[in-house]
Amino acid sequence: MKEIFFLSDAHLGSLAIPHRRMQERRLVRFLDSIKDRAAAIYLLGDMFDFWYEYRYVVPKGFTRFLGKLSELTDMGVEVHYFTGNHDIWAYSYLAEECGVVLHKKPQTVELYGKIFYLAHGDGLGDPNKSFKLLKRIFHNRVCQMLFSALHPRWGLWFGLQWARHSRIEHERKGEPVYLGEDREHLVLYTKKYIEQHPNVDYYIYGHRHIEVDLQLPRPLQQGRDRRARMLILGDWISHFSYVVWDGDHLFMSQYIEGESQL
Repeated sequence: MKEIFFLSDAHLGSLAIPHRRMQERRLVRFLDSIKDRAAAIYLLGDMFDFWYEYRYVVPKGFTRFLGKLSELTDMGVEVHYFTGNHDIWAYSYLAEECGVVLHKKPQTVELYGKIFYLAHGDGLGDPNKSFKLLKRIFHNRVCQMLFSALHPRWGLWFGLQWARHSRIEHERKGEPVYLGEDREHLVLYTKKYIEQHPNVDYYIYGHRHIEVDLQLPRPLQQGRDRRARMLILGDWISHFSYVVWDGDHLFMSQYIEGESQL
């Protein structure tokens, strides 16, 4: 039985990452190393630091990554791409040119007999009003049309600079840390979601750039474990972490050049 892989948050092309070309090559080497083992790969958002598709123009760069996605889908590997808060403006290019399945909302899927809830994680359970307002603006069709009216030279420049500023601001505040079960927004969101959806076995998120693996209680369901498991994927900037599901076991791993370390 082939395996299913989950990863997120590479932020490819970020002007705030000095080793961004090496980072992309490392990601591509990882994808190449699993291509014969993978039944499906789920990319849970923010794989690009900024991605905006004009009708006839897409951002410069990422040719190695895009080429590898195309190779994987040509081989018959399912590649599912979830948009995050940095790449919400993905429309048809990735699906038409690279063959990925594009998701703009959280998805509940059955994989080898288990139910998974998958999402990037931005905004889920987060009460931050500024972030919610910004997200509504970014998703607004009128605002998107107005941004599309900018020449790509200025539109893409603005987007990359905005993303760079966001990354530097996060780094200034220090590495993200796990806030604990009583404060971590994704944990609080998941606990509430479990109450209404006790059939879900696994919850997997990106977004927070931390590695988390929790067992959370759920209402007893016949034939199912009394606990659901929730994971946050880390990132592909410093953690180089991912999750694997083989039909029997779900485990988090880290990609090290030449080997995978559990």
